[in-house]
Amino acid sequence: MYMTELKFEILGGKKIDSVSGALQKSRESCCDPAMQYSQVNLRPSSRRLLSAAEPSRRPVHPSCLLRRPFATTVDNPPPPTTSTTRPRPTTSFSDRLNTGPSLDDFVSSPPPTLSPSQAPIEVSIGPAGRKRSHTRLPSWLKTPIPSNDNFKKIKSDLRGLNLHTVCEEARCPNISDCWGGSDKSAATATIMLMGDTCTRGCRFCSVKTSRAPPPLDPHEPENTAEALKRWGLGYVVLTSVDRDDLADGGARHFAETIMKIKQKAPQMLVEALTGDYAGDLEMVEMVAKSGLDVYAHNVETVEELTPFVRDRRATFRQSLGVLRRAKESKEGLITKTSIMLGLGEKEEQIWEALRELRKVDVDVVTFGQYMRPTKRHMKVEEYVTPETFEMWRRRALDMGFLYCASGPLVRSSYKAGEAFIENVLKKRARKNALAEAEMNGDFKGISV
Repeated sequence: MYMTELKFEILGGKKIDSVSGALQKSRESCCDPAMQYSQVNLRPSSRRLLSAAEPSRRPVHPSCLLRRPFATTVDNPPPPTTSTTRPRPTTSFSDRLNTGPSLDDFVSSPPPTLSPSQAPIEVSIGPAGRKRSHTRLPSWLKTPIPSNDNFKKIKSDLRGLNLHTVCEEARCPNISDCWGGSDKSAATATIMLMGDTCTRGCRFCSVKTSRAPPPLDPHEPENTAEALKRWGLGYVVLTSVDRDDLADGGARHFAETIMKIKQKAPQMLVEALTGDYAGDLEMVEMVAKSGLDVYAHNVETVEELTPFVRDRRATFRQSLGVLRRAKESKEGLITKTSIMLGLGEKEEQIWEALRELRKVDVDVVTFGQYMRPTKRHMKVEEYVTPETFEMWRRRALDMGFLYCASGPLVRSSYKAGEAFIENVLKKRARKNALAEAEMNGDFKGISV
């Protein structure tokens, strides 16, 4: 404070005549609770007396009140000690840190050995200066570019009739083999009914999604039957997007398409790969009784991963209920499902999924490698080797499944016609051989 002379000040009833005396008295009073109380509660007459004596001077504040306290300020620091403190007891964690490898050991150590299915193949692509890293697929997942005449014919007819296929919408790697029929004359196509927009959003699927897809095309059943008759296919797979916006989930539209196909091409084998119809089993029964040959519904993955892979409205138990009801609806109907590998599933989880499928009497199961459609979809946890797929094929057959297609490029409808026709012909040939052997009484060389 800038004060050359203090006329007078009343502090505790005493008169102070000097500046130094006022400051000293202020320091003493700020430490005395009784004096602090008297300063804060000065009588009005004392305040008026001070303002009259020094009208141009600001009131005096004790210096101790002007100082700002800091959290790091220590009023009475403890005296330094010379006594030695006891060391902290060692723990197992600190022992491991002290005896473990150093940073140099970690940096210089060789990378861990990975299996062929786990080891990514990193390559750099792009022009110089703008190269980016890309994970190359294993050799067993490479497929040829589609180019044969049958492929071009089917694609042209699809565009002309405004039809959609899951082969294109889901970016299936087997489109050249299926539409071209591979090395055989019978080609396989998978028609996707009810448009190309789904009301669900599974994390593995690249089909477009929307809460309000476009309305159904009333001419689609007739156009689909006409196109299939024109192509002369031996086996066709019908699938559809999920339409939760419709009261029946599109089941009537699906059943009508199957009946139209059977009317135009009675010899054609029809497989229906349906959704779960939100658990409405009456809709499942309607499709199962429409004249199809195989009822397929995919569980997609093991039960433990279902909430993370499929849409929240789809559950593993609900899918089991669909397969059970389809089997009970029509005698002799073949039921089928598919499981993707490479999503992070464990061996015991696959075993349990197969046991649950056998409980509902599923006939056919397929195993295929999950392949990430785009970077917006869930990543591949593992590229499963062909040897592992073969192992699961043998295990499924040992559990009682009538047929199992298992391989990196196998999909629920991949070469479905070839596989189904081959197995049906084998069973018929075996049945005829048994009947002939029974008539002749010679069962030698015939496997039962």
